[in-house]
Amino acid sequence: MKIVLAPDSFKESMTASEAVAAMRAGVEEVLPDAEVVGVPMADGGEGTVEAVVDALHGRYVEAQVADALGRTVTARYGHVPLRALAVIEMAAAAGLERIAPAERDALHTSTFGVGQLILSALDRGAEDFLIGLGGSATNDGGTGMLTALGARFLDADGRPLAAGGAALERLDRIDLDGLDPRLRDVRIRVASDVTAPLLGPTGASAVFGPQKGADPADVERLDAALARFAGVTAATLGEAQPQRPGAGAAGGMGFALVEFLGATSEPGVDEVARTVDLERALNGADWVFTGEGSVDAQTVMGKTPYGVAQAAHRAGARVVIFAGRVAPDASVLLDHGVHRLVAITPDGTPIEQALREGAASLTRATVEVCREIA
Repeated sequence: MKIVLAPDSFKESMTASEAVAAMRAGVEEVLPDAEVVGVPMADGGEGTVEAVVDALHGRYVEAQVADALGRTVTARYGHVPLRALAVIEMAAAAGLERIAPAERDALHTSTFGVGQLILSALDRGAEDFLIGLGGSATNDGGTGMLTALGARFLDADGRPLAAGGAALERLDRIDLDGLDPRLRDVRIRVASDVTAPLLGPTGASAVFGPQKGADPADVERLDAALARFAGVTAATLGEAQPQRPGAGAAGGMGFALVEFLGATSEPGVDEVARTVDLERALNGADWVFTGEGSVDAQTVMGKTPYGVAQAAHRAGARVVIFAGRVAPDASVLLDHGVHRLVAITPDGTPIEQALREGAASLTRATVEVCREIA
């Protein structure tokens, strides 16, 4: 019997690798002769770097970069030298969790530090980039990132714009002459589960701006500024697609990566699965165990357990999803190739206890499922 363990992280409780270890302990207790393959997974958000580094035996690199407010911070990304691969979570530099709630400022935060991470990886010889766009504190359309990479965003008097999305309302011209020439020869893949366009009522500013500190007036201003950015981009490049699904990811950084750097954009879990070669691991599998902290009806919108379940279903394996919390509406997953949903934490368990005992609870739940399988 072959069992593949492919969970995401259980937020604030276990990393994906720790979840694999907890599952493995449960399998080995009941089915010691089973072939067990662990493949830590992610969907482009938190844990993407660790999942890929662990799966491909890469290493971590630290760099001094600017956070979304321009303060110097230490950010980490993944590097797999044998593949010339760099794995970057934009939130490592410009993430919302780095900014205290009282300091959140969607008008002025910048993705400059993300560009600095890309430069660091280029200096190490990276030619293939996987960039996760979850958890951003920014709404600058990715212009900060492009500025760090050598682009210039100028007003009508030829002066460089200040950092942040609000400044784009004065954008007149984009100068790409200084863009790092190494970018012409690299492949960039965007990993994100966001399908929002750049503009409009379902766009970057309207949907995600409020959580980044934007009030209704700010949202209107930012949307207009990004519309101006899209228009100048089209004039500069000959065309642009601000309404493309995913262009609004990370405050419009999805737009910048695709339009200016030629990135491809796919659901994050699919990109991670392709990078870690999940399909090969699934070959011949009888069962696949996946999961994350919480599953509900929204899991089918591209979260890791759903993506893993789809891949496992194509491979002919049965799927069990483990989660700290299984919402009643998560039953929709049973119509999408999932054999069973398992809550690892009893109802009524205090959240602090559930997080603290997550690994032990996951092992225990895996033991119970394996006994049924046996």
